[in-house]
Amino acid sequence: MIHLKTEREIQLMHEAGKILANCHKEIAKIIEPGMTTMYIDQFVEDFLKKHNATPEQKGYKGYKYATCASINDEICHGFPRKTPLKSGDIVTIDMVVNYNGALADSAWSYGVGEISEEASKLLQVTKEALYKGIGVSGIGTRIGDIGHAIQTFAEGEGFSVVREFIGHGIGPTLHEPPEVPHFGLPNKGLRLKEGMVFTIEPMINVGDWPSKMDNNGWTARTVDGSLSAQYEHTIAITKNGPIILTEQL
Repeated sequence: MIHLKTEREIQLMHEAGKILANCHKEIAKIIEPGMTTMYIDQFVEDFLKKHNATPEQKGYKGYKYATCASINDEICHGFPRKTPLKSGDIVTIDMVVNYNGALADSAWSYGVGEISEEASKLLQVTKEALYKGIGVSGIGTRIGDIGHAIQTFAEGEGFSVVREFIGHGIGPTLHEPPEVPHFGLPNKGLRLKEGMVFTIEPMINVGDWPSKMDNNGWTARTVDGSLSAQYEHTIAITKNGPIILTEQL
């Protein structure tokens, strides 16, 4: 069952989203070669504590960290680690913020030091694909329209779209209906209604789209070892169009 949010609920989620967005902006300022994703994870936990918020995914199904930190060929759900980042790496930091019971979810990919032209294009295309999906969202839009906009753009740029991991409804719990694939056919699937709040979070690969799971049972990576990137926002469907609750203004 899809929980349609009130204006008040959306406003509270927006407050959580602002904290999350500001945290990502601070990560962008400090990330550099030699830093570890474990350090970033602790930075996020400290940042949220200072803003009276908590990391919602810590403890979720036994997950131990405040963030997911996915490096290079890792698609999603990478564990923070003590291995130093190297110049040329790309890393996605994904987090869910709980602020007074309201949730917001956003992932952002970062280049570390000097990255390759291929990696730079991947980041650019993945971010643009996210906004392509948001751009077609609104009352009456079908779920398939979102996936189609993302897929046609990303594939048109020579990249592939991960199929196994998708966007989702959020609030008051972390994962709710509807499911939001980042591929699909136009004018297919559920129609969006005012009050829906969900994530759009395309994961885009340089190579082919299939993934494989690490032995830890969480981390997914590309089968062919190619680079993967992800950008994610939480959006609300309103009578005035989609509102990005995690926008980094």
